[in-house]
Amino acid sequence: MKRTIRHTLLNRWKIHAAVLSVVLALLSVAYLIGLSLFIADIPRSPPSPVPQVDGIVVLTGGPERIQQSVSLLTAGSGTRLLISGVDQGVSLDDIRSLERVDSPLFDCCIDIGRIAKDTIGNATETAAWAHQNGYGSLLVVTSAYHLPRATQELRYTMPNLTLQGFPVHQASVHLDQWYLYPGSARLLIAEYTKYLLTLVRLRWLEKPTPARTTL
Repeated sequence: MKRTIRHTLLNRWKIHAAVLSVVLALLSVAYLIGLSLFIADIPRSPPSPVPQVDGIVVLTGGPERIQQSVSLLTAGSGTRLLISGVDQGVSLDDIRSLERVDSPLFDCCIDIGRIAKDTIGNATETAAWAHQNGYGSLLVVTSAYHLPRATQELRYTMPNLTLQGFPVHQASVHLDQWYLYPGSARLLIAEYTKYLLTLVRLRWLEKPTPARTTL
């Protein structure tokens, strides 16, 4: 009797293990397919023509983002620029010097947000800024690979605004044949995983609340 029970339990364990293996294999395939589609959908070039918007927001954290956003402001793509996620103690003059950007618009039309520590914070900070200025459309400047997740967060906090993305490309991040470059592969896999977690959180775990942050 004991041998029969052990044999039955062993068979059940084998069946459960086999089912789990199949499920994990299917999830792995689905993840890889989703990853490939995600990377293929990352914009390779900026919108042409660049849309005219009320305001421009740049999310700090990557090279050339601020330079690109100031160039867009100078070209008249928007009337005002928010640099979101600036460290405490860093001034506009510091940014002008560090980023090697010289524009008279620093004296009149560029704001800095110091509250955001991550992409969620960027969205809250930007929503408050847009509300304070009465904007109805924004141009979002960030790294190309970061744009899909950033857009999701921003749209969640500003569902009534028109958002346009402006991707900034980095020479060190390879979007084509990314699997041949370990650094790019790690970065893109991490970003895709964050993107999936963002979708789950925004669609099922959180309810939108009005942004009350003050810059």
